[in-house]
Amino acid sequence: MANVFKVITRDVMSASADTDETLYTVQSSKSIVILGMMLANVHTSQVTATVKLTSTTTQTSQTQNTTTHLIKDVPIPVGSTFELLQGNKIVANAGDIIKVACSVADKVSVTMSYMEQDV
Repeated sequence: MANVFKVITRDVMSASADTDETLYTVQSSKSIVILGMMLANVHTSQVTATVKLTSTTTQTSQTQNTTTHLIKDVPIPVGSTFELLQGNKIVANAGDIIKVACSVADKVSVTMSYMEQDV
């Protein structure tokens, strides 16, 4: 099972204000470990950002996963960047989706680093 380090970037998100936009969907037969995520304010005033993990996987003998907020309405000042994980990691399974929303359309720039594994 190979571990492959990858990055996904979006110059601006989300297409509409306060609307979830998919950043990444974990591919079938894969799992990922999210190593870091940065959200940069590219607007001329403060914005807020929300990041969600939508998961429908079920672990052995557990209740089915649902959507969770990784951050919700976090303020990002003008010219600033918010580091989401700060040393923590998140595991996502095949079919799980990372979504981003911003209070102003197309005013947050997103970078996510992750390690992909075959399952």
